[in-house]
Amino acid sequence: MADSLISSFDAVLSDLDGVVYAGPHAIPGAVDALQRLESVGVGLGYVTNNASRRPAQVAAHLRELGAPAEDHQVVSSSQAAGELLASLLPAGAHVLITGSAALAHEIELVGLKPVHSAAEKPVAVVQGFNPEIGWKDLAEASYVVAGGAQWFATNTDMSIPQARGMAPGNGTLVAAVAAATGKTPLVAGKPEAPLFHSAAKRLKAERPLVVGDRLDTDILGGNRAGFATAAVLTGVDTTFTILAARTAERPDYLLADLEGLYAPYPVIADDDGTFRCGAASASAEGGTVTVTGSQDDLDSWRAACAAWWAAVPDAAEATAPQLEWRTH
Repeated sequence: MADSLISSFDAVLSDLDGVVYAGPHAIPGAVDALQRLESVGVGLGYVTNNASRRPAQVAAHLRELGAPAEDHQVVSSSQAAGELLASLLPAGAHVLITGSAALAHEIELVGLKPVHSAAEKPVAVVQGFNPEIGWKDLAEASYVVAGGAQWFATNTDMSIPQARGMAPGNGTLVAAVAAATGKTPLVAGKPEAPLFHSAAKRLKAERPLVVGDRLDTDILGGNRAGFATAAVLTGVDTTFTILAARTAERPDYLLADLEGLYAPYPVIADDDGTFRCGAASASAEGGTVTVTGSQDDLDSWRAACAAWWAAVPDAAEATAPQLEWRTH
């Protein structure tokens, strides 16, 4: 049997929401796939933009689901925000927390003082996801940011997968403050590279594979970090959005789910402009990609991506081709 995809890597840096779980429930097959990593000698780190819980709480939740997770394996955007603020602010500086107790804890750990109102004269605002945030919290942040304080965001995900569907993410709350103030925050988490470098360093990984469900955070961030990236179809992005991806957000691998790590990844061959993957093939002409294969076969989409991305190598914006499907 050919080598599995994961045999080429020494660690997996996995996103959580939309990859391991959606809302409180594990995604089918995800826990088993994560448990198998140890048996093949591959390290595991979790890289999350969710700043509403402490890494130890995230690890405890993962263990409840049956996934392998020590506290140190979870690297959050709150931690990245703490490191970023500590590098730019004097020790003991007052920081307005527009977010969770977990975010306040990370700010405290780096020697800064979390505060909760403009009256305490904060020199900076840090904004992270918290489902309890209300209008008053956003107003307080806006007053402080408009007053000239430095503004930081843990992450800017516009949506977050929940058991009932897609819900507004931290990016929507950041956008509210941006709209009110005309300012732009510095972002600590994905899609910036430091979060991924920090996770790889913890695992002493030299060839990590970044696995995520979102092009604009996981895949873009992994690409920026210089690591291989794999998009899974269990969360936000779909075969259609991945095909249309701008160059910076194109993954190296396209997987149905985490179980795909253990299958051999098919070779995609370029036969004079026709890209073949398994039994499927695709070619691009003008703005059309013609695919010979089934829409239900992931190899068809892998071939389509290879053909379209070769035809449009430098896409600054997402660009969707017309698709023509042909049966074998």
